[in-house]
Amino acid sequence: MARTRSSGRFGLFAIVALITIGIAVFQNFFEGAPMGEPDSQGAPSHARAMRYDDAVDAVRGMRSQVDWREDIVTERARIELGGSRDLKKSLPDIGTFPLVVVPEGGASAAVAEIFVSTEKSGDGTDGWMVQVAEDFNRAAVRLASGHLAQVSIRKIASGTGHDFIAARKYVPQGFSPSNALWVSMVEAEGVKVEPIAESTVGNVAGVVMKQSVATRLRDKYGRVDVPTLVDAVVQGSLVMGYTDPFASSTGLNFLVTVLSRFSDGKPESMLLPDVVSAFESFQKGVPFVALTTLQMRESVERSGSLDAFVMEYQTYVKTPSLQSGYEFIPFGVRHDNPLVGLGQLTVDQRDTLKAFAEYGRQARYRRLAKEFGFDPEMDYKNAFPVPKGEVLVQAQHLWKEKKDAGRPIAAVFVCDVSGSMRGVRLAQLKKALLGGSEFISQNNSIGLVVFNHQVTTVLPIRPFDLSQKAAFHAAVQRMEADGNTAMYDGAVVGLNMLLDEKARNPSIKPVLFVLTDGDTNRGFNFDNSAPIFEGLGIPIYTIGYEAKIDQLKKLSSLVEAASLNAGEGEIEYKIGALLNAEM
Repeated sequence: MARTRSSGRFGLFAIVALITIGIAVFQNFFEGAPMGEPDSQGAPSHARAMRYDDAVDAVRGMRSQVDWREDIVTERARIELGGSRDLKKSLPDIGTFPLVVVPEGGASAAVAEIFVSTEKSGDGTDGWMVQVAEDFNRAAVRLASGHLAQVSIRKIASGTGHDFIAARKYVPQGFSPSNALWVSMVEAEGVKVEPIAESTVGNVAGVVMKQSVATRLRDKYGRVDVPTLVDAVVQGSLVMGYTDPFASSTGLNFLVTVLSRFSDGKPESMLLPDVVSAFESFQKGVPFVALTTLQMRESVERSGSLDAFVMEYQTYVKTPSLQSGYEFIPFGVRHDNPLVGLGQLTVDQRDTLKAFAEYGRQARYRRLAKEFGFDPEMDYKNAFPVPKGEVLVQAQHLWKEKKDAGRPIAAVFVCDVSGSMRGVRLAQLKKALLGGSEFISQNNSIGLVVFNHQVTTVLPIRPFDLSQKAAFHAAVQRMEADGNTAMYDGAVVGLNMLLDEKARNPSIKPVLFVLTDGDTNRGFNFDNSAPIFEGLGIPIYTIGYEAKIDQLKKLSSLVEAASLNAGEGEIEYKIGALLNAEM
């Protein structure tokens, strides 16, 4: 039996609450804490954000105005025990990742397709290999066989490319990830790998640190390097963020760097119990793990609340806002963008890859690399040998298990069931949520809210054991779409649930996931919610289904979190990747 919690928006109490919120928003807009460190509640301290206690009072008042009810799911769906936790099984069609260079040499040409990481297969200064490939195809290079050599370039992140190759879902002839760690992992998956070029264009991963923080560390430790940085995080004197090691080359490199620090540079010792214990201590000083380096950059440019964060040199040097007030500290293995051949190559395919690598060594492309921020003038060598692929895979799983340093997560999913979700969209969302639930640890707690013009709590927050998982599946399966869209009202209810849970269990890490396809057209909006949501300090991850992503990015950027946009063929993979990283 559904239970309604609001009789309307215009009661006396609602009007009083609205006035109270308005005053609080006004005061905190002008009187918010100065930019800088998080406060004692863990909330950000940007000038526009409310103070934490005021934000709690305000969001409580907002809930009284929401058309909200409870309709708790009591049934349990039949679930498969030991369900799949392999993200590679939900990979989208390869066409989701476009070919950015298409050969024009005709049917008789020898064509080699290459998976190329995004920092060199994009536009502008991120398009170095695109430029080389287009010129190579136009140069009409002839092989010993007499065939015309041509390459096609597919833009795909290194981690995603690895997943396609490891799953054998799509194996190109060539692979050029950011660093050699992914090559080692591909080899561990049993794929035949042929070295073509150890480096196509040079790059280095590093920690970008505020100069003021670097000065403080030098005063305390006498130097600033990666071992010092790791020790400072463990000791609580540095707040830093890094990227998801399942998806990001820089994140994987940093994870291995931290484990190497705790294992005295011995890859074979990286997974020993004392190393794992030290890694947990390190993770307590990491409040933010971004999905990608781009998201990390956007978050830093907006808030500046992190003392240090990871980034490739090429991205760092081409980000104007980082050119003053920051230092770059290299770490780990070099990001030299190797090129390898995959599988059973023909002679022509192998020769095409070799000819392409040689073509890119010309002086004009070395100059172009410099212009685009690659080939940095620093004498940096690998800090440790590239570990075996099996060790890297185990390191990823260690990170998944220990990244929250023993602190359980409580999350609420807030799902759009408005009329625009009817049909394929809702069906795909259901499939993605059911598949993504396999990546949620039983140590975490989950609740579920749905919204259209009305907000309904269908699952209270409870540990994600088999009973709660079965209830979650039942709740997702019975979702139906109709009505308008009150997204911020849904977020208000979800945030209140998390505040209630935190009052019961102060040790939790609260997280909100909002899944929607459209603009809000009912209830609260961004402008009257943002100072309150930001003051709470609860990350709000947004997943848009073919949505206007700018609005969702603004919501997620309030408290460092990710915003994703997905289409029909990729939403299951993207939600799975997000939950694998965060839950």
